[in-house]
Amino acid sequence: MDQEKEREQIIEHLQLGKEMIHLTAEEVKNAGLTIDDTLAMTTKALLAHGNKEFEMPPKLGVHPFQVNFFHAMPAYVPPENAVGIKWIASYPENPANYNLPQVAGLLVINDPYTGSPLAIMDANYITAMRTPAVTALAAAALHPDAETFGMFGCGVQGLEHCRFITRTLNKLKKLYVYDINKQAMDDLLETLQPELPVEIICGKDPEFVAKSCQVLSSATVILKKPMSIVKDEWVSSGQTIIPCDLNTFWDPVTAHRADKYIVDSAADHHHLAEAGYFPDGLPEITCETGEIIAGKAGGRENDDQLIFCSNIGMAVCDVVVGKKVLLLAIKKGLGRKIPL
Repeated sequence: MDQEKEREQIIEHLQLGKEMIHLTAEEVKNAGLTIDDTLAMTTKALLAHGNKEFEMPPKLGVHPFQVNFFHAMPAYVPPENAVGIKWIASYPENPANYNLPQVAGLLVINDPYTGSPLAIMDANYITAMRTPAVTALAAAALHPDAETFGMFGCGVQGLEHCRFITRTLNKLKKLYVYDINKQAMDDLLETLQPELPVEIICGKDPEFVAKSCQVLSSATVILKKPMSIVKDEWVSSGQTIIPCDLNTFWDPVTAHRADKYIVDSAADHHHLAEAGYFPDGLPEITCETGEIIAGKAGGRENDDQLIFCSNIGMAVCDVVVGKKVLLLAIKKGLGRKIPL
């Protein structure tokens, strides 16, 4: 379906400029977005970003407390006729203190021709899907022959990372996971082992996982001061590290000595460095993830290169995936129209 037909499908369902669709968290999940859908939409978003066919200013943030933040994430992706904004909060203490998710967000999708709001929806599920999609696509581009993958963090993101990575690393044989919460590891193993075609191994400690895997990722917390859980001496040449929690989990030395330091958004990384998130300095950026996907920049050049690819999340992915969710929801008759 081309972009004009997609727009017609949406506005035929609404009185444009007078009402929009509201989708709850459960309705977003029930819309039917699949892993394949998410990989396809995220690929389109990364291609647009790599080809510089987008508009996306650096994340604007406010910080009520030291370890918490709110980010406003607008984006316009012309090739996909998608425009909108995500408003997302990160409160790492929520699960322990309030039995609430660490992340809370809303996504607004607009009509690019009139500016009218088309939908407002919960953003947590979309974030949980598009984040591992970027990791999985980057892994396939940077280390396609990898047989081992390690995941630090066994929450929602860790679970989905394990699902997604098996779709893009075709030679994968073993998945190693680690979480400080042993129950989280056990729950992940119980949930995923029956459905995934690879062996899942719960790591005894971070060193064991770091030394066992060709490709590594982490989805923990984002803090200004690196925790340096994975020590630099545990990381070897030839590995590919693809965190989505900035530089929190890793020894800063590793990113600085990497043969290539790739990021999803150079503008966002520079912006965060100015805000104090890289106390040891931002490593020299080689290129952006979208440029790798679009063939504008080269990936791994030999088996001995150490590659660090930091993906902290881009609104171009949110609005493209969010628009897909809106189309699926309309087709299923989900959501409710609310007046503007």
